[in-house]
Amino acid sequence: MTAPTQLPPVLESGDRLTRDEFHRRYCARPDIKKAELVEGVVYVGGRVGLLVHGQPHAQMVGWLGAYVAKHPSLRVGDSATVILDDRNEVQPDAFLFREEPDGSYIGSDKFVYGAPQLVVEVTASSASYDLHDKKEAYRRAGVREYVVWRVNDGMVDWFRLRGDEYVWVEPDADGVIESAVFPGLRLAVPKLLTGDVAGVLAALG
Repeated sequence: MTAPTQLPPVLESGDRLTRDEFHRRYCARPDIKKAELVEGVVYVGGRVGLLVHGQPHAQMVGWLGAYVAKHPSLRVGDSATVILDDRNEVQPDAFLFREEPDGSYIGSDKFVYGAPQLVVEVTASSASYDLHDKKEAYRRAGVREYVVWRVNDGMVDWFRLRGDEYVWVEPDADGVIESAVFPGLRLAVPKLLTGDVAGVLAALG
């Protein structure tokens, strides 16, 4: 008698799981390339378009990578797994961090634990969970700066943790925002939105 085929564990958007169970199922599903647990709810990623996500994502990773080239003690991540707490296991589009004794660190399993100091997400619009449940998860975990590029809206939101709340950061007169955590990490927002990649990189300190 043939043994029954064991089906892979179910992992679908909307599932409500513990972080341990989410991690177990995700590790058992190499066919799923991106899945996140945000406030205990599963989000499974699908195909993405070049202009609305792929290219902007690459530009933000390049911006952070250029900064790290000047500050090699830092680490930049691109869609890597970050375990924030017992309800949130995410894969930010990009993030920047330094390991700290009481902050984020790389575990023996090579995943990042704790809150990176700066996280970047690329999304289509303000309707995305990046500006709702995920923003709340980052705030509560202690991500000190959170940058969201709303591609279809033509907007960049930069939030800075002040006390226990995020405040929106106003660009300066030239449209530039500088990180309070990483000196010299400046984002020339108008140049970013017009596709002037060289101008974005030139603004870095």
